[in-house]
Amino acid sequence: MNPNWLWHALLVGAGGFVGSILRFAVGNFVYRQTPEPALPYGTLAVNVIGCLVIGLLGGFTDARAIAFPQIRLFLFIGLLGGFTTFSSFGYETLTLARTAEPLRAVMNVGLQLVLGLGAVWAGYTLGRGA
Repeated sequence: MNPNWLWHALLVGAGGFVGSILRFAVGNFVYRQTPEPALPYGTLAVNVIGCLVIGLLGGFTDARAIAFPQIRLFLFIGLLGGFTTFSSFGYETLTLARTAEPLRAVMNVGLQLVLGLGAVWAGYTLGRGA
């Protein structure tokens, strides 16, 4: 086992704690601004904000060759992962597209949607039968 595993796990956990609280706060704020929303605008706002932030951080760190693993663990996996995993999906898909793998980027989008929605349906169906 990696001797830094515990330290890395704590960084991710601390970031996730902060990100989850931010998700709760932002989502609630948006829902208070949109009484009887036609769509889940709180979730939409969190996903879009998370994608913007991970794009900004990714571009900033890549352009300056900043590769501190602790920063990436805390911010990218922890904080933004707790805030929204959709930002990770967006960033990973962009990375595939940027590295001349557009077919894999499209496959990632399709698989995430089809398998994710399929898993929600399967879980819901199984849960109702329990």
